[in-house]
Amino acid sequence: MPITLGVHASNPSLYYLSRLHYLDEELAPLGETGAFHHYTDGTRTGELLAEGVIDFGGTGSTPPITAQAAGHDLVYAAVSAPRPDHGALLVRADGPVRRVADLKGGTVVLAVGSWQTHLLAKALHAEGLAYGADVTAVRPAAGEDQAQRLRAGAITGWIAQGAELAAARRTREFRELVRTGEVITDRSVFFTRREVAVDRPEVVAAVAAALRRADAWVAGHLPEAAAIAAEDLGGGVEDWRAALAGLPWRLEPATAAFVAEQQEAADIFHRVGFIDRPVTVADARLPELEAPVAAAVAADPAPGVDPAAGVGAGTVTVAGALDGTV
Repeated sequence: MPITLGVHASNPSLYYLSRLHYLDEELAPLGETGAFHHYTDGTRTGELLAEGVIDFGGTGSTPPITAQAAGHDLVYAAVSAPRPDHGALLVRADGPVRRVADLKGGTVVLAVGSWQTHLLAKALHAEGLAYGADVTAVRPAAGEDQAQRLRAGAITGWIAQGAELAAARRTREFRELVRTGEVITDRSVFFTRREVAVDRPEVVAAVAAALRRADAWVAGHLPEAAAIAAEDLGGGVEDWRAALAGLPWRLEPATAAFVAEQQEAADIFHRVGFIDRPVTVADARLPELEAPVAAAVAADPAPGVDPAAGVGAGTVTVAGALDGTV
């Protein structure tokens, strides 16, 4: 039975891995094969793991915390390096909001349940404000132009990422009230079911190695990667190239330091009622998995392998837009 990876367009490493041959190449020495399950809402990753639809998924910082709060028994497998320029909370450059405290009573558009919730909740917490109580957080509706809504004063703030953020920056009409790296590390987070991590650690390490190779391919082929995203997800090629160039494309094992980052977020989420019970993030860490994953993500790409192999014809196209749901 193949190991199935969940893929949604908001996790760039998995998004590009699904277009390459690396997963099966890394699994072949173990006598294993891989498969991809495509879906659009990254906040469902914990649920899909629990249901056995997928064996391995990737999101931002928030979904694994809400998955633990829902009682799902997951294990962190790997994380990206910090992504300080991944996103930003935008306000009108000529508007009244000059500091985070000025958001009180306002409406902020963001991908609720994603890393963007972590960003807003922690930024508000630092100012003595509470997510949900002092600011109204709303999901973007399909087809809405958030830049135009912000420009018109229909919303107070907007958390943007990817090509949308790059395009908004070009207009110079908006001010970055908060950049991601000023508040959270904003790592891409990869996790699996406990039985997979405990019974098949070598498979988890092989998946991590495949992700590392996919990341290396993107870092070395930014124009091609940007063209793929623009055609598939919308937005301009140059905006995508700027967005992709701002990501670290480097993986690390899930260490105790990362767990501490997550615990801080979990505590804030519980305090403001975003999750209904406290979560012990360390329960999702398997220390013995750290060494094999560290070795897998530190290795050089396989010699003699064309990193562009598998891109293009015959690959599965991910439907939908990059909606920030990691």
